[in-house]
Amino acid sequence: MPHDVIQPEGWAKAKGYANAMRTPDNQLFVGGQIGWNADQVFETYDFIGQMEQTLRNILSVVETAGGQASDIVRLTWYVIDKTEYVARQREVGEVYRKVLGRHFPAMTMVVVAGLVEDEALIEIEATAVLS
Repeated sequence: MPHDVIQPEGWAKAKGYANAMRTPDNQLFVGGQIGWNADQVFETYDFIGQMEQTLRNILSVVETAGGQASDIVRLTWYVIDKTEYVARQREVGEVYRKVLGRHFPAMTMVVVAGLVEDEALIEIEATAVLS
């Protein structure tokens, strides 16, 4: 059975990758999302602002596939500045809860030297199991 490519309506087309793939058994694999908008434009260069947009992008992809925040089972975070992430933990928690509520899936945090998009401060990939 083929996998479904998930592309939120109104989003600029992903170049060379899919935003997400849904398997026949309703597993959803969301490719790394970053803090740009549907037009692939950064509206902020602040870590918390980009984190919020990144989480909103993930939620948009999950909802496009027919899911909701509680269907997310895994998040892998890639950040370029561990010090800022740690220093802003309170804000990270507040924004996370604002976007995804009190649903806390398995998570991994990886500190990286850089991301493909130079302006990106964070990238998050997700896995969801759609009900």
